[in-house]
Amino acid sequence: MKVSPRRRARELALQGVYSWQMTNNAVEQVELALATSNDMKKVDMRFFQGLLRGVVKSAPELDDKIRPYLGRLPEELDPIEKAILRLATFELTQHVEVPYKVVINEAIELAKAFGAEDSHKFINGALDKAVRTLRPHERG
Repeated sequence: MKVSPRRRARELALQGVYSWQMTNNAVEQVELALATSNDMKKVDMRFFQGLLRGVVKSAPELDDKIRPYLGRLPEELDPIEKAILRLATFELTQHVEVPYKVVINEAIELAKAFGAEDSHKFINGALDKAVRTLRPHERG
């Protein structure tokens, strides 16, 4: 199956957010490491950079937005789940041109590929609840 440039951008942004969370390295270092160790020809670079930089810049605000829908504190989340939720919350709030169903589906696919066995169910549940507040006009 052919992977779209946006999906590839999300995958690499997720890896970048995860790396940043674990190392606390500067986002520029994380981005450079990803760019030099991956084939970036099939990646939507603007989208990738916007996601990665945006999530890193606004992580505390993203945590505040998703917190009510988790059933636990963001600090208690598995690091990959936290990164996926931050990425999806950023996309839901900053990329309103992307339908919420696409954002949730992409987050579920990331969880299936990178997360623990049933993390996609948790991600789906949290985002499905959050979208009612984050995108009320679309969910309506």
